[in-house]
Amino acid sequence: MRIARSFPLLAMTTRRDFLKHTGVAAAIAAANSALHPGIANALSSLPLYPRGVGSFEELPIKELLMEALGAAKAAGASWSDARISRYRQNFVGTREKQIVQVGDTDSIGIGVRALVNGAWGFAASQDLTREGVAAAAKEAAGIAKANRIPGAAPVVLAPAQAYPTATWKSSYEIDPFTIPVEQKAQLLIDANTESMKATNVKFVNSFLFFIKEDRNYANTDGSFITQTVIRSWVPFTATAVSPDFSDFQSRSNTVQPAGRGWEFILAADLVGNARKWGEEAAEKLKAKPVEVGRYDLVLHPSHLWLTIHESIGHPTELDRAMGYEANYAGTSFVSPPEKVLGTLKYGPEFMNIQGDRTQEGGCATIGWDDDGVKAESFLIIKNGIFHDYQTSREQAPWLESYYKKQGMPVKSHGCCNADNWSSVQFQRMPNVSLLPGEKDSKWEDLIAATDSGIAIIGDGSFSIDQQRYNAQFGGQLFYEIKGGKLGAPLKDVAYQMRTPDFWNAMDMIGGKSSYMMGASFFDGKGQPPQIGSVSHGCVPARFRNINVINTGRKA
Repeated sequence: MRIARSFPLLAMTTRRDFLKHTGVAAAIAAANSALHPGIANALSSLPLYPRGVGSFEELPIKELLMEALGAAKAAGASWSDARISRYRQNFVGTREKQIVQVGDTDSIGIGVRALVNGAWGFAASQDLTREGVAAAAKEAAGIAKANRIPGAAPVVLAPAQAYPTATWKSSYEIDPFTIPVEQKAQLLIDANTESMKATNVKFVNSFLFFIKEDRNYANTDGSFITQTVIRSWVPFTATAVSPDFSDFQSRSNTVQPAGRGWEFILAADLVGNARKWGEEAAEKLKAKPVEVGRYDLVLHPSHLWLTIHESIGHPTELDRAMGYEANYAGTSFVSPPEKVLGTLKYGPEFMNIQGDRTQEGGCATIGWDDDGVKAESFLIIKNGIFHDYQTSREQAPWLESYYKKQGMPVKSHGCCNADNWSSVQFQRMPNVSLLPGEKDSKWEDLIAATDSGIAIIGDGSFSIDQQRYNAQFGGQLFYEIKGGKLGAPLKDVAYQMRTPDFWNAMDMIGGKSSYMMGASFFDGKGQPPQIGSVSHGCVPARFRNINVINTGRKA
């Protein structure tokens, strides 16, 4: 089972330090009823280590993984993999000059998959002894045998190279888990103070959120892979209130998440930018409501990434297209594969969408996925035509006929992931990005080329149907475009779209120098649900004759 503990009193401690500061284990057990509830609960769920091992770093990880794989094979598995990992989260939340939330979670254990007679089994355990991992492997094999359905097509894995000694880490310079909580909180409070200096700004909420994953993977192909993944995010919201209290407006989502460390937070210059963000919230109080109608839209990368995520990223997941993913946000209009691959006109000829798990700083960037497949990039949409799905080793053979016709190898694109050692891995979105155009146009160039329209900056609320076909998107900042220049601010703007119509209405995109990355730090999928992180690089783009509604208008 998953263990997720949050108790500020114990933030950033190792198990050894924890025991040292709270007394020996026997004394703790005797006095358990007198402890703080968070401490007592944590003690009951600490991983069981072999004798003489007091921390995750001291574990004989490779030996334990080999023990698990051997036990799975002895129990009848034709193929197996195992993951021993540590998943940590740390966050600090503030409002104005107050710290409102501090948390630290730490989850350690093993997850084992076993393939027996063409069916999957999975089991997980926090018992990180030889006996414990072997028991988990045997349980996984037993579940696989029970899962076998007579007459059902067996699971077939696409071939993948073995990597016996592979290592990788995110592109971070400073581990945010080494930064004291006091320093993190002070940075946020200083930013809040600056934002409050903007006229009419009355409330400011800000957070720092960090994820660190120490991942160790092995499979019966012969791979042994160790990876360290760090991601960082700064949710920030400034709210301005009109003097007569008749309106309030917010500016949020100002810094996009990234697969980087503390240096990324420093580079965002929260204190230096906070007043500007507050002023942008206040500016919206003076904005005029948008008139309903059809407009040419110029969309900034800080906005467009979310439209890509919802209308391209999710519908091109192969399990959605095949109907295996439905409970969490539906299936996909990009189906069936045999009718849309190589034929569906998703957008104009200059539109190229790339799936990529190698992009530096991306939230879905990794060295190897949880199938043991090396990360790669691949085209999902090529010259406007739907070209390929996101796949795992299990899924790639489903497209064998198409791949052979295209002269493409039948192999996974490395899109398999689990959000914890206790979760079974399955297909998750890579970084999905709109590639720059050949001409190095910038945001200002697209504005200058537009006689009349609306410019949208920043992501906001959205809704999309269960097929990822009909949708509505808001944003953060909206401006009239008049005569090729940004004009008066607008508010209550949202546009409606049908996915293929919308993307085929795109007639201009920016070039390489205007490329930026946005991201979803908590992207849900699956049943039971799992949380992932994914980035979307893109350039500014113009879309012709798009229906715009007024979200503030009352019937």
